Amino acid sequence: MHPVTYQPPVSWWDNAWRIALVLLISALAWAELARWQWENRQWWFWCDLTIGLVSLLLLRWRRRHPFAVALATNLAGFVSVSAGGPATLALVSLATRRRWREVLPVSLVGLAAGVTVEALNPVGVESYALTILFLVLILAVTVGWGMYIGSRRELMATLRERAVTAETEQAARVAQARTAERARIAREMHDVLAHRISLVTMHAGALVYRQDLSADEMRAAAGIIQDNAHEAMVELREVLGILRDGPGDAHPELPQPAASDVPALLDEARSSGMRLEQVGAVDLAAVPESLGRTVYRVVQEALTNARKHAPDTLVTVTFAGGPSEGLRVIVRNPMPIGAGARAPESGLGLIGLAERTALAGGTLTHRLSPDRAFILTAWLPWPA
Repeated sequence: MHPVTYQPPVSWWDNAWRIALVLLISALAWAELARWQWENRQWWFWCDLTIGLVSLLLLRWRRRHPFAVALATNLAGFVSVSAGGPATLALVSLATRRRWREVLPVSLVGLAAGVTVEALNPVGVESYALTILFLVLILAVTVGWGMYIGSRRELMATLRERAVTAETEQAARVAQARTAERARIAREMHDVLAHRISLVTMHAGALVYRQDLSADEMRAAAGIIQDNAHEAMVELREVLGILRDGPGDAHPELPQPAASDVPALLDEARSSGMRLEQVGAVDLAAVPESLGRTVYRVVQEALTNARKHAPDTLVTVTFAGGPSEGLRVIVRNPMPIGAGARAPESGLGLIGLAERTALAGGTLTHRLSPDRAFILTAWLPWPA
């Protein structure tokens, strides 16, 4: 729905206080004249009251037919003072639409009705000019209040639409990041699998064409073939089945990084100027290759975030755990002086990293500690 025509839902309490306000306005405007009508012209009293009740009933359709209801209730003001309350509410409701071609004619009708009633009022005030000025002021306040409500509704509706759009776009970006990370994992597994099969092929070819191999050499080659074939089957179980879509992915690449490559990654970061500290006595070379690739990506993404959001700070990389209890990677860096109280928002890199960690059976969390340090924690299962 367009923001200009948006109408928020009205609860029973909203309806109740509106009706109470309408009755109060009608009572204040009609009280003195009603007393005179009852004492001198009772038929006028009952006609005024009947038209006022009909106008009050018409308010039920003020949202469905705002212009018609506002026009009808203000026309009723020519012959009924008790219709002043319903006419006021109907005019406010019409003004929330902020359409001058509708508001201006109804306002003129209401002003003419008020002037006519005051001219025929047997108990009217002595200063007729002040009465007209007062009516103009009341109409201006009524229309202005309706315009303000309509402007606020339009603003809220626009903000609501923007929030929905932003959430939709964010959900699309998150889904895209997850899909990209899954495709990346599938490509890595494909490349590793191709590498292992190429090793199997090479050693099998050596057994076929080499006639001078000893029994020990043949057993060693067969053992290599067996180990690589087993690892290839393990890697094959982890493939996600995502088809390659890049033209440059048709050829196998070099073996993907493992946990044993993390020290080299840290040295490279130090050479670029980062202050790094490695804590923990975990033997990264013993980490399984399928797990090691995820460990490498976790550390790589954490260093990238620290380089972007907290340069020139000491980054601590901690490794803990072991087989059967899982491997825990904790990357901690203090927030720079002058940064906000919040941790850096999770971008697409962390979303993809969380997806990768979840696919490996682990968990990934990030938080801001009480001493204003950003902590990225990844736990990954390490089978015994």
